[in-house]
Amino acid sequence: MRLNIPNLLTWLRIFLIPVFVAVFYFSDEMLSPQHKNLIATAVFLLAAVTDWLDGYLARKLNQTSAFGAFLDPVADKLMVAAALILLVKLGRADAIIAFIIIGREITISALREWMAKVGASKSIAVSMLGKVKTTFQMLALLLLLYHDSLLGVSCQGWGEWLLYVSALLTLWSMLDYLVRAMPQLQKAK
Repeated sequence: MRLNIPNLLTWLRIFLIPVFVAVFYFSDEMLSPQHKNLIATAVFLLAAVTDWLDGYLARKLNQTSAFGAFLDPVADKLMVAAALILLVKLGRADAIIAFIIIGREITISALREWMAKVGASKSIAVSMLGKVKTTFQMLALLLLLYHDSLLGVSCQGWGEWLLYVSALLTLWSMLDYLVRAMPQLQKAK
């Protein structure tokens, strides 16, 4: 494993997960609910920015690696799963929606691993639909984490709406990946 800037940013994202979750376990006397929301949102935003930045720097600095290509999506999925589970626990997200999103991530990760083993990983490379899904998902999670109103706008209301949209995009993108993988899946019979 090469330690380079992109990989260090990915590791940072992984190490931020327990920080992000722990914020909500402080007593309300130690941290007010509003401060918990603000800190968790800031940590999650930092993680989302490092997700974009590590990929950008890997390409820009020519520091791509097989380990980085493996670790980056793992870090993303761990952060999103932690946020969704936390939001369900806090009563800010529906468990069914969390299950759909986390289930899709596990399914597509398994599909990508299998496709790599049969030498067809390029056929299910990240699509624009997947990127749009991720954008909606990240915005929804940020709004749900912040929870409070912002400039008179209900972050909870908009976050719920965006999370439902991201769940629909999640299912659509999963179908897209499965359709693109179908030729290899049929060969495996």
